[in-house]
Amino acid sequence: MDSASPKCCKDGPRCCKDRAGKTCPKPGEGKACCKKAASVGKCCKGNAAEAKCCAKGASGTSERCCRKEGAKKCCAAGQKVLRHVVLFQFKAGTSQADIDRIVKGFSELPKKVDSIIDFEWGTDVSVEKKSEGFTHAFVVTFRDAKGRDSYLPHPAHKEFVKLVGPHLEKVLVVDFYTQRP
Repeated sequence: MDSASPKCCKDGPRCCKDRAGKTCPKPGEGKACCKKAASVGKCCKGNAAEAKCCAKGASGTSERCCRKEGAKKCCAAGQKVLRHVVLFQFKAGTSQADIDRIVKGFSELPKKVDSIIDFEWGTDVSVEKKSEGFTHAFVVTFRDAKGRDSYLPHPAHKEFVKLVGPHLEKVLVVDFYTQRP
């Protein structure tokens, strides 16, 4: 363990990088903690503190822990998760302030809906120019269809739909289970 490790990892059971960019474990936990960690906030499967190790920064994929604070367990290696991908094409004339409110509203859903284990979003930056007017992409991750099925009728989701609906020209939704080669 390098000398930066104790300072680097003093914030809890999460794995992190030292100032030189070298991954280090929490003092006393050994190399197994960070065997596969690639960046700040990404925890390795098998960490003893799985229930809260990835409260910040992890993406919910099978080799990373779930992002949600207090998650009962991290996503196990090889476990399929359900991705709910949502693309928005806003109506002409939708203000940036309205778009910002919509993004903020969508981003707050994981705090309100327990079945969401991860959430990411971004805007189109493709050089292929095939977005067909869709500018914003959102990926909501659930452990399974049961999680998604409890999300769709959830009052917080319904309230968000009311907020975004008047501003959408088109919406595209695709759900899929993750698969690894």
